[in-house]
Amino acid sequence: MGKNADEHCIKERLEQLRCHFTWALLIADTEMPDLENRILDEIEFLDTKYNAGIHNLLAYVKHLKGQNEEALESLKKAEELIQQEQADRSHLRSLVTWGNYAWVYYHMGRLAEAQTYLDRVENTCKKCGNGSRYRIECPEMDCEEGWALLKCGGQNYGRAKACFEKALEVDPENPEFSTGYAITIYRLDDVTIETQRKGYSLQPLRQAIRLNPEDVYIKVLLALKLQDVGKEDEGEKYIEEALAGTSSQTYVFRHVGRFYRRKGSLDKALQFLEKALQATPTSVFLHHQIGLCYRAQVIQIKGGTNKQLRGQERKKANRMIKSAIFYLESAVEQKPTFAIAYIHLASMYIEAGDYGKAEDVYQKALSIKPLEEDHEQEIHLHYGRFQEFQRKSEVDAITHYLKAIKIEKESFSRNRSIDSLEKLASKKLQRKASDVEGLSLLGFIHKLKGKINEALEYYERALRLTGDLNPMF
Repeated sequence: MGKNADEHCIKERLEQLRCHFTWALLIADTEMPDLENRILDEIEFLDTKYNAGIHNLLAYVKHLKGQNEEALESLKKAEELIQQEQADRSHLRSLVTWGNYAWVYYHMGRLAEAQTYLDRVENTCKKCGNGSRYRIECPEMDCEEGWALLKCGGQNYGRAKACFEKALEVDPENPEFSTGYAITIYRLDDVTIETQRKGYSLQPLRQAIRLNPEDVYIKVLLALKLQDVGKEDEGEKYIEEALAGTSSQTYVFRHVGRFYRRKGSLDKALQFLEKALQATPTSVFLHHQIGLCYRAQVIQIKGGTNKQLRGQERKKANRMIKSAIFYLESAVEQKPTFAIAYIHLASMYIEAGDYGKAEDVYQKALSIKPLEEDHEQEIHLHYGRFQEFQRKSEVDAITHYLKAIKIEKESFSRNRSIDSLEKLASKKLQRKASDVEGLSLLGFIHKLKGKINEALEYYERALRLTGDLNPMF
């Protein structure tokens, strides 16, 4: 009974801590292998002054995999790095590590050791004059939470942004807080084409470089952002600066490869991406980027048209399609929640004429849970186009265009779905002017566009043909 009471008391104290176990990090089980690979790659290949946090995160991942002894080893490494890197603020930086220690020991049933680390946290909170026994409010803790959220995937980025903003309110010139904030805004920018082009992260990235002039990783992100907003030449200068350095080269090559892929210099892009892949062969990012390079080469061979290829051109295109499929399959195999990679993979199966495989890929993409709204819109758009043009099923195409449209988040994919639906409805009316579904669809589209008089006109025409007072859409 005494042991159960102790365990209950310790659990209550643990829940007050600020650490990886209490930050509600959203990590799908299927994403765990990719997350662990990315953490290990970062430890080995990313030169940064802020290394302790990544070892803390690795400890948490090890615990989730049931490897508590390995988790303790990672926490020991984090503690050593804090002493080396943050000696002046080590008591604050250590709070997260001590909290993680306490949780791991608790899960191992080693309650006395868990209590030892709880005591360390409590003593530090007392020294800092903190109101809570086991929690402390300080920018260093906000920063640690921000890094953890940032590393754990897109569904956590909004909360990461809030953490870094809170830290910067206290210390706006802090290089680490500035770096974390800039990377977070860049990632949020990178979610859709619309946000990419708005360039919200330009100013934070420039500020981070001002405070971290030697950080080549930030330089390549700034280069990509400048490319997004139409300043590719300025971006290339930062690419050259990053390549001239010797630190974080594997990470530099990754993003340089992406820069040149988007520029259309595909052979050059592949050189950098393949170099990076040699160092980090399990990188989902690299498999995806290399797959996109081969996909772009197929589009180049076809000249951006749907012309029928013959002879050597056909053979070359088939080789590129096969390579693209290989790398894109690797990406989704290692990260089964990688929605956009499924769309790219399906497009290559369509190019190969394997509609059965394309269908399977779309079904896998649609089954991802949870699926971000803009990704869901994009999948429905592309699946709708597949149904319309390859499967010749207008009924299914309409279903998926409507599904994309009815997710009311404004996006490029939603607008394209509206355009695709409008073209399909117009085709139906060209074939048969009294097509009720075509009239109702155009009424719905004009209503979406705010053209109420035109919408009413189409709905009334449909009504005259059916006598039904309720429009179909």
